[in-house]
Amino acid sequence: MRQMDKNATINFIKEIQEKIGNAIGVIDCSLELGQQDIESMQEYYWLNYTEMDEYGYENYDNQRALFLQEGMNQEQRKLRSRYRKMMASPFFGRVDFIFDGESEPEVFYIGLANFSEKKGTVPLIYDWRAPVSSLFYDYDAGPASYEAPGGIIEGKITGKGQYKIRRGKLIYAFDSDVTIDDEVLARELSDKGSTSLKNIISTIQKEQNVIIRNTADRILVIQGVAGSGKTSVALHRIAYLLYHDRQNLTSQNVLILSPNGIFSDYISHILPELGEENILEMSFDTFAYRELRKVACDTEDKCDLMEKLLAGDDNPGGYRDKQSAEFVAELDGFILMLDDTLPEFKDVRIRKWTMKASEIENMFFYKFIDLPILSRMEAIGEKILDEYETLYPPISQEEKDEFYLYLHSMLRTTDLYEIYNEFLEEQGMETLPDVEPEKRIIPYADVYPLLYLKHSLSVHRDNRRIKHLIIDEMQDYTYLQYRILERMFSCRMTILGDKAQTLDDESRDVTSFLPGILGRDIKILQMNKSYRNTVEIATWASSIAGEETEQFERHGDAVRIVDAADCQAAAKDIAERYFSLPEVETAAVITFTIDAARLLHGELLAICGEQERDSSVISIIDSGSRHFRPGLTVIPYYLAKGLEFEQVYLLDDGREGIIFDQARYIAGTRALHALSVYRVLEVR
Repeated sequence: MRQMDKNATINFIKEIQEKIGNAIGVIDCSLELGQQDIESMQEYYWLNYTEMDEYGYENYDNQRALFLQEGMNQEQRKLRSRYRKMMASPFFGRVDFIFDGESEPEVFYIGLANFSEKKGTVPLIYDWRAPVSSLFYDYDAGPASYEAPGGIIEGKITGKGQYKIRRGKLIYAFDSDVTIDDEVLARELSDKGSTSLKNIISTIQKEQNVIIRNTADRILVIQGVAGSGKTSVALHRIAYLLYHDRQNLTSQNVLILSPNGIFSDYISHILPELGEENILEMSFDTFAYRELRKVACDTEDKCDLMEKLLAGDDNPGGYRDKQSAEFVAELDGFILMLDDTLPEFKDVRIRKWTMKASEIENMFFYKFIDLPILSRMEAIGEKILDEYETLYPPISQEEKDEFYLYLHSMLRTTDLYEIYNEFLEEQGMETLPDVEPEKRIIPYADVYPLLYLKHSLSVHRDNRRIKHLIIDEMQDYTYLQYRILERMFSCRMTILGDKAQTLDDESRDVTSFLPGILGRDIKILQMNKSYRNTVEIATWASSIAGEETEQFERHGDAVRIVDAADCQAAAKDIAERYFSLPEVETAAVITFTIDAARLLHGELLAICGEQERDSSVISIIDSGSRHFRPGLTVIPYYLAKGLEFEQVYLLDDGREGIIFDQARYIAGTRALHALSVYRVLEVR
């Protein structure tokens, strides 16, 4: 950028910062006055509540006024927090746009959020999600248009600028004729790593912007290569939808099904950073455990399955069979037959009043036939009690409890575990151990069949509050799991993943069966360009996966291949390299198994002790971990999915097979700048 323009930009930054500072000062005064009002209302209440009118109107008015003031204060605090972030970096883009019929361009600055000096005035900075901001992402210099509330606005872009402002200081500035200048993108991709996912608002690519601003498709499926920004795009899409549909969608209406607890922590800051409240996140395994805790004391999780697969068990507990469409069809048939095999109807007596078994049977098979079988008895019980209490005095709670126990005794069993074992026996499969609920541990192969059975036999929790569901790592969900999700959620969905990163030794392209489960109107989009890895790392990973990916041209060091006699030798080289290089925010030692990770972690700690190095920078992640820390992280590959590190050290024990090639590919594509592969001859 020309020196004069640079000086003008620096002056504009100072001007904007001064105005934002003034706005923060106004908010501070408003908050102080608001707090005084709250304290006055509270004082008034405590001094006068005994004399308030007997109908409670005055009390209600006082409480409502207090609630409204608290709400206004909370909104002001959010706005102040947003403005404080903008003080550090007010904007990152500029578009010079001549409207059709005009002769002079209007300048739009693009930033994290809208900023106006006064409410109702034209913004000095436009939110990256505003309609006019699409000009910055979607067009080069020349004819352009954007969709405003009043219709399509057309004109011509005469100039664009891109900026990096950190802590209020201009780091760089570019005049650009292209959508996002490659030099800007290269700088951002080469920037120091972070312990959390980066927001990408300053470098959103045109194909990413199409997905972010998609409001038309109810179910959007994103098939993207490793490093294409799938997760970032999905989260930015949610931020965009929350911004544009505040009347119908809030952060409480959105749920992310993430791969594991670590991943939840890794992405947790993104929406608050973009000016939105955080949203609910959990893994599907966590959800399943919560749903089945009355059935068993514990369940295995995906990590248990992975360790069995890596140990050579091709089909742990019949896992592959029990996730298939054929198995689900057999289970559906069994569920239908339970109508005939589960109930044993008897007369019901309440005090001296009697209802015949035939009447109960009639309600079971006709009046409440639309209810799942285990929920029908509750409905029948409510109907019987309602009928009884219209004729006779109400009965006690203790009598009601006994009545419902008797009613449920008409079903041979209501224990899902026992019912499922009946099905397994009928299928000629090995049944689960016949033990008390407090001793039951459900194998991972049986977790989702049991969850499917539960949702088929009883009314499940109403999930209508969830209006948008995000499913990450879609390739790791089975046919059965998608059938369960389809029953649980009828909302809009964003589903994303990469078929090349399946956690299995069978590649799974779920787009082949998703339309049959979720409907034919789903939109499938491809993200084929990777931005994470250097060309050298991407080339190595492609040789493992056997397929080429479109790559952003960013070069780095060649992939290091190191032969090591054992884990101790590998650990020594890793420690020497990690501690000798300039400070690195995030690095990872990635192993195939959790046992290898624990062994490496121990070796690294021992080396730190011998060499008097800081061992606090070395951590290990397992299935119970919930936080992602800076430093050197030791982690099995199946928990590293979705994460990225400046440096990766892969411990490769030489085992062959599709699952181990998947592991190598996943591990290698975690590396931003440097990858070292340790071919270990012996793993103790």
